Order: sequence, then structure tokens, then C-alpha cells
Amino acid sequence: MQQYDQNNIFAKILRGEISCHKVYEDDHTLAFMDVMPQARGHVLVIPKYEAVELSDMNAEYIKAVFSTAQKVIKAQRKVLQREGIVQLQLSGEEAGQSVFHYHIHLIPANVHDMGKHEGKQANQSELSTLAAQLRAELGQ
Repeated sequence: MQQYDQNNIFAKILRGEISCHKVYEDDHTLAFMDVMPQARGHVLVIPKYEAVELSDMNAEYIKAVFSTAQKVIKAQRKVLQREGIVQLQLSGEEAGQSVFHYHIHLIPANVHDMGKHEGKQANQSELSTLAAQLRAELGQ
């Protein structure tokens, strides 16, 4: 099993060393736009907890991550005017996990139409605009 690396990109985002297009934040979680999206509006939800995968987290953080995911999904549906949201979580390198900090992908797309993960970087201006719209919907 992969060990937690405190220098992974999500740990750096949580520490404020790298910026992100924040969508939602509370005491236990952070949701932000994926800069290498598989579809327009792709959001990541991460715990503020050093966990590589689900089995590394305590119940309090698991509950918080899924509560945040529910809020973000509702906002995505309203802002992006689409019902279908792919909810994806990869555990381990063999499964395709590339950042070893637990995270859930919330992708407004049909699974058959999604772009390749980490295929190309999104337009930063569009990410900023979408993040602001989602934050407004979430009251952040």
C-alpha cells in the first residue's frame, strides 16, 4: 500500500502552498475545480486529513467528505443544468490513482463521453468562473 506523502499536490493545496479554484470549504473538507478535467465542471473533494484511501480515514472525515460531495453535486446540477454526475474514486496506483491523497471526482458527464484523465489542462479563466458560480450556489 502507498504511504502518505506530505508533499503531494493536494497536501500542498491544503497548506496554501499551491492555489486552487475553490468551490467549497469547511473544517473537514475542501472542494475545488480539477485543473485536468475529464469534463467541464469536474470538481474534486478532499478531506483535510492525511489519507491515501478510504480505509485510512476515520468515520468523521468519511461522513464529511460525502456530505460535501452531496452539496457540490446539487450545485453542479443547478449551475451546469445537467442531471448526470459521475462519482469516481480510485484507490491505489493499479486502479489509476495518481495523487495519493484520498479524493472523489465529481464529473458532470456520461462515463462513455469523458475525456482522458490528466489529458490536458483546463482554461484557468473558465475554471475560475465555474468555481465562482458553484461557490455562489453553495453560499460560500
